[in-house]
Amino acid sequence: MKPKRLLSLSTLWMALVYLFLYLPIVVLVVYSFNDSRMVTLWGGWTLRWYAETLHDDVVLSGLALSLKVALATATTSVVLGTLAAFALTRYQRFRGKGLLNLLINIPLVMPTVVIALALLLFFVTAQEVLGFPQKGFFTIFIGHTVMCISYGTVVIQSRLKEMDRSIEEAAMDLGARPLQVFLLVTLPAISQALVSAWLLTFSLSLDEVVISAFLSGPGATALPVVIFSRARLGLNPEINVIGAVTVYLVIVAVVAASIWMARRERRRAEESAAAYRQEMELQTSA
Repeated sequence: MKPKRLLSLSTLWMALVYLFLYLPIVVLVVYSFNDSRMVTLWGGWTLRWYAETLHDDVVLSGLALSLKVALATATTSVVLGTLAAFALTRYQRFRGKGLLNLLINIPLVMPTVVIALALLLFFVTAQEVLGFPQKGFFTIFIGHTVMCISYGTVVIQSRLKEMDRSIEEAAMDLGARPLQVFLLVTLPAISQALVSAWLLTFSLSLDEVVISAFLSGPGATALPVVIFSRARLGLNPEINVIGAVTVYLVIVAVVAASIWMARRERRRAEESAAAYRQEMELQTSA
C-alpha cells in the first residue's frame, strides 16, 4: 500500500476518533443556546437559559463549592504527589517504600464507589466518636484528594524518571544543599509536569459524582450531584447550560496552561542558546 494512501487512512481514522469524542460536547454547547424548553427540539438561539441559571441559587452554590473543592484538591494533590514521587524516584531503598507505592496505586484500580463507601463509613465513625467532621466541604475535599493524589503522583513520577540527574549532581558539586537543589533545580525542571498534574486533578475533582454524592451534606451539594439529581427528573435546558459552563471553565484552564508552558519553554530555549553563545565566546577568547 502506498504511503500517501496510508497517510490518508490514518488521517481519516483520527478525524473519526476526534468526531466521536468531541461531537457530543459540541452538541451540548449548541443546545445550551436552544430557545425551546424541549431540549430535543431546536427553537432558535437564545441566552435566556444562561440568565435563568445565573439566578438559580442551588446551581450557583454547587458551582462555588465544586470550584473551591477542585482548587484545594488539585493544589494538595500536586504538593503531596510531588513529595511522594520524589521519594519513590530519588530514594532507592527506605522502609515502607513498597507499601507507599501500593497505597499510591490502589485508587487507580479500585472502583470509585468502594472508595466513597469506605470514606463514608470512616467519617461517620469519626463523627460519632469525635463529633467531627460534619459532611460538607471538608469531607468532599478529603475524598477527592484520596482519589486524585494517585493521578498527580503518576504524572510527576514519570517526569522525574526522565529528568537528567546530572543537572542536580552539578548543582550539588557547586555547593548547593539538597533543599536548594530541590527548590531551584528540580522543581523548575518538572514545572510542566506539575501544571499537567494540577489540570488533571482539577478536572477529575470538578466532575466527580460518586464521592461527592456519598460525602455531601445538608447545604453542601457539589455541582455534579446537582446535575445528576436534575437529570434523573428529566432533561432540562439548565442542565445543558451547566454542562456548557463546565466545558468553558476547562477550556480556559487548558488554554491558559498551554500558553504558560509554551512561554516557559521558549524562555528556556532562549536561555540555553544564550548560555551556549557565552560558552563559545569564552572558548574563542581563550
